[in-house]
Amino acid sequence: MPELPEVEALRAFLDAHLVGKEIARVLPVAISVLKTYDPPLGTVEGAEVTAVGRHGKYLDLTTTGTAGELHLLIHLARTGWLRWQDPLPSGPPKPGRGPLALRTALTGGDGFDLTEFGTTKRLSVHLVHDPHEVPGVARLGPDPLAEDFGPEEFAALLAGERRQIKGALRDQRLIAGIGNAYSDEILHAARMSPFKPTGNLTPEETAALYAAMRATLREAVERSRGLAAGKLKSEKKSGLRVHGRTGAPCPVCGDTVREVSFSDSSLQYCPTCQTGGRTLADRRLSRLLK
Repeated sequence: MPELPEVEALRAFLDAHLVGKEIARVLPVAISVLKTYDPPLGTVEGAEVTAVGRHGKYLDLTTTGTAGELHLLIHLARTGWLRWQDPLPSGPPKPGRGPLALRTALTGGDGFDLTEFGTTKRLSVHLVHDPHEVPGVARLGPDPLAEDFGPEEFAALLAGERRQIKGALRDQRLIAGIGNAYSDEILHAARMSPFKPTGNLTPEETAALYAAMRATLREAVERSRGLAAGKLKSEKKSGLRVHGRTGAPCPVCGDTVREVSFSDSSLQYCPTCQTGGRTLADRRLSRLLK
């Protein structure tokens, strides 16, 4: 799933390639992708892209045209991606069972496709007057890299939580932009078990977790800076230390990276770095709290 660093890199890429250009057409190919109907999608035809922003994992394309300022909000969900094409294929895209979900064509002949693989279709596009009209955006917590989100604000958020820290980091209503992969990376950097309850965190541990979160996300954003959209996935995988590396040696201590599986996801961790050498065999059976 694209998370904050990849979405931020896509934002920067689109900011360089889209701002100042005119939209010729936005063509939804998959029925499920478009989540709004008023204003109609055709309203942005002929509009200029004036800015590209980000809200958590949402991309925000600001357009200005005859209907005034509108926002095209894109959420790539779990298996969605953005593919820039210059030039775009000629002719309208053909609906079918392929991964193409939506095509945005610019008047210069270039543009981008949104694709989504798999049978579960969750990629979403909203066209709205205000980004906060989208419920997922309105519910977002603070951005973890925001200048005004300091250690005190982070500690205040966690103070009211009573759950395991892995779940707290992934909750978009609490903190925006962190998903399964980077929560694993943050907890590894903080040398903390994913099952540790937030209520058991000491002030020192909370400060260390905040520092690990900021450093991990900033490093990932820097690694992705300037890369073309097509190279961001491989860059993400190459920069991960524990997530997706089950069975590999931990790059810090050399211990074997272990995994805990769930019904629709899994987490990875290093026993030596995070759990005092103990193995988390199963989330439901484990009594390990730190």
